[in-house]
Amino acid sequence: METIFQSLFLIIIGFLAGVINTLAGGGSLFTLPVLILLGLPPTIANGTNRIAIIIQSLFGTLGYKSKGISSFPFNIYLGISSSIGALIGAYIAIDFNEILFNKVLAIIMVFVGILILFRKKNIESNLTERLGGKHLFWTILGFFFIGIYGGFINAGIGIVIMLILNRYNNMTLVKTNATKVSIVLIYSLFALIIFANNDAINWEYGALLAFGTIFGAWFASRWSVKKGDRVIRLALLISVSLMSIKLWFN
Repeated sequence: METIFQSLFLIIIGFLAGVINTLAGGGSLFTLPVLILLGLPPTIANGTNRIAIIIQSLFGTLGYKSKGISSFPFNIYLGISSSIGALIGAYIAIDFNEILFNKVLAIIMVFVGILILFRKKNIESNLTERLGGKHLFWTILGFFFIGIYGGFINAGIGIVIMLILNRYNNMTLVKTNATKVSIVLIYSLFALIIFANNDAINWEYGALLAFGTIFGAWFASRWSVKKGDRVIRLALLISVSLMSIKLWFN
């Protein structure tokens, strides 16, 4: 009976993360500490969380592709660059001190939670896209470092990616989102390999989370963003603040 309740709980957490990612961003700020609080060592929780990230990114990529929205081959260039960084970041995460990891995560959770709460949603740009030349070079270089962070912990990285693609590369928000999910999918696959090779994944927990995120994203995409976005952001800030306190003193 306990196993059934735990499975349902993880699906619900995955569902909520799917809603949060769709309406506000930062679902990993919710799932990662929950996995730790459920008893998984931080390294295994970090690896397990990648399964939900990959599944959600896969469905997001396929969804945008079905609507004809793509930034190929620009997204592939950034995917390759960030994947190299993700391999480095994942190796760092594997050997990272678990107590220190909890404290680092606690700080990141509060910081990114505040960014999510106060970030401006309307950052649309009508300028010409800047995807070649020096802009391509600097973006590729920047995404190498983004990949390091993504491979290490990934929490809240979507906000940074969106700001760069929209503000620096002048992509529309729709194309920014499509590019973001494809890049996260690519580098997360490489990070997952590192965690899997080091037996740092609980596949059952990861599958349950992933299952929930699919339905959460589907539900949130059909919910009124204007009514729900601010509420979700505030709820996320409150929840991650409470969980970060627990992680800091854990």
